[in-house]
Amino acid sequence: MHCGKMANLMESFEQQYATLTADITSRIGRIPNQTGSEKVSTINNVERLLEETREVLEQMEIEVRNLTGREREKYQTRFHSYQTELTKLEKDFKKSKIAFSDGMRAREDLLGTEDGHTSEDQVSVYDDD
Repeated sequence: MHCGKMANLMESFEQQYATLTADITSRIGRIPNQTGSEKVSTINNVERLLEETREVLEQMEIEVRNLTGREREKYQTRFHSYQTELTKLEKDFKKSKIAFSDGMRAREDLLGTEDGHTSEDQVSVYDDD
């Protein structure tokens, strides 16, 4: 394949990558403020987008191997920075999910137990003398 065509293909992969990572970043930012099925849906969408992004990077890596000289060096450097960025996004995603589950536990502690009784209800049971 001609280097110009490969460079165009790489540019296409880079555009896909940029679109996917922008969407992932936006959705990760929303997770802490969502609840219930909306949050579950966002988490599932982020997982799907992360998988798509990994696939784009795999395709990009294959194409980089087929490039030569300066083109290869240029795209290899970019590819490594994309991998690093994706790893950071995956960590941010993991943190947002952990913050969510910790936040839910803290919320339950503040508002009551899962059976709907507040901590005040539980205390009043013991106060009845």
